[in-house]
Amino acid sequence: MSPKDLENLQHEVASLAKRQGDLEDVVLEVMERREAAQERVTELTGRVESVQAKVNDAVARRETATREIDAEIATATKERELVAGSVPEGLIKLYDKIRTQSGGVGAARLYQRRCEGCRLELNITEINEVRAAAADEVVRCENCRRILVRTPESGL
Repeated sequence: MSPKDLENLQHEVASLAKRQGDLEDVVLEVMERREAAQERVTELTGRVESVQAKVNDAVARRETATREIDAEIATATKERELVAGSVPEGLIKLYDKIRTQSGGVGAARLYQRRCEGCRLELNITEINEVRAAAADEVVRCENCRRILVRTPESGL
């Protein structure tokens, strides 16, 4: 082998050693990035599991609340049917009509001279009309038109 071939071979070995060093640096950098990405995946997986646990808890609470509300509705419906049986049909029709027009509330308690349907206080003329009405007479709020339910707390 000639000295020139030997020199070329040494140069090529040096060049390959430098290339190998560069590639090893790239491999190390990729491994570091992979490790960082793996740590991020682990962190995010933990966060997803935490959020999913919260979602599952919220869904369970919602389902429990829905069952409780459904049970209350069933009880209230049965109670309404019992009470409705003792109320004159004309009054039930009026109540249902007002309830439809008033967003689901057809009657409101008169409490301390205030209609609890519209939350407005009745003026003195309206109070006098309610006082003068017979106990079995249907009286209505002049503001919201709901049926007023008179109780001892009505302030009459």
